[in-house]
Amino acid sequence: MSMLKSPLEIRSARPLLDIVSYGRQGPKGTVALSVAQIEEINRTVRRIPEVMVKVLPKDSNSLRAVARHLNYIGRYGKLELETDDGERMGGKAVGARLVEDWDLDLDEDRREMELAPVCGRSPKLVHKIMLSMPPGTPAKGVLEAARNFARNEFALKHRYVLVLHTDEPHPHVHLVVKALSEQGIRLNIRKATLRGWRRGFARYLRDQGIAANATERAVRGESRSRKRDGIYRSMPRGDSTHFRIRAKTVAAELLNGKLLVESGKSKLKRTRQEVEGGWRAISDMLLGAGQTELASLVSRFIDQMPPVRTEKEAIADRMWSHLRSHPSSTSSLPAPLPPQRKIIANAAPRP
Repeated sequence: MSMLKSPLEIRSARPLLDIVSYGRQGPKGTVALSVAQIEEINRTVRRIPEVMVKVLPKDSNSLRAVARHLNYIGRYGKLELETDDGERMGGKAVGARLVEDWDLDLDEDRREMELAPVCGRSPKLVHKIMLSMPPGTPAKGVLEAARNFARNEFALKHRYVLVLHTDEPHPHVHLVVKALSEQGIRLNIRKATLRGWRRGFARYLRDQGIAANATERAVRGESRSRKRDGIYRSMPRGDSTHFRIRAKTVAAELLNGKLLVESGKSKLKRTRQEVEGGWRAISDMLLGAGQTELASLVSRFIDQMPPVRTEKEAIADRMWSHLRSHPSSTSSLPAPLPPQRKIIANAAPRP
């Protein structure tokens, strides 16, 4: 596969598959699908693994916090960080060395002297980015794809370092990028930026022979709510305070015999209806173009979309799954709970 020639090729204000828009084109649709769109449709309906590109929001606007994070991703001297010029840096003081090498103290002084625009909280000195793939993905390929992504996006503009972590089931790369470029231009990350980054990272993974895709959650029929990074990282370990509080609320409602519907449920349903309408329009377009096999896969994909669930319903589903696998625990909940059983039945994951 050919490499991307320019960062502009992966940046777009709109997703490559703007599913909802296809449902508004009328019967059979009138806009032809591009080769790139057909390839993404094929990857999506075959449920090719999705990439994750996440910007960690906290502790990026002070020298001490930046140095602490750099030391952390270097596992306090156990791992070497790879810089934008190919140098490998290690040691317990790598954070302080990089802060000095990047002249972040000058950025902080400039900010304090009001030479840089300040609105509300202090501007970030760095951006902390995590590039990740599901468990089982070759770690070496993830690192090479992340390396190519960073070079293509930031080389000769923003200083950066990266490091591969394999101490968790999903291989991931931590990428720290200096917010102010060598030309004095600040990097601002918006939704369209993240969309383009996901698409680019997926492309570089495919260049490494790794099946990867980058689509919106709604396009795939997922309704999981967005969570802050601390919640995201602590949930797999089982020590998420947010999750524990939500779980207690759900348990109390189940014990009272009624799981209260969250206000966002109606919006999730409307979004799902629009997405399904768009996928059906795409299926019609593929049939019209003679691509019957792919059209059939699209139809099956629609049928297998998981039911629309709020976060509370998902937590309730997990609770009932636990109770079903541990029958002795059912005494903690009353036996007759028809409303919840109905919700869980509707929210059951697809086989």
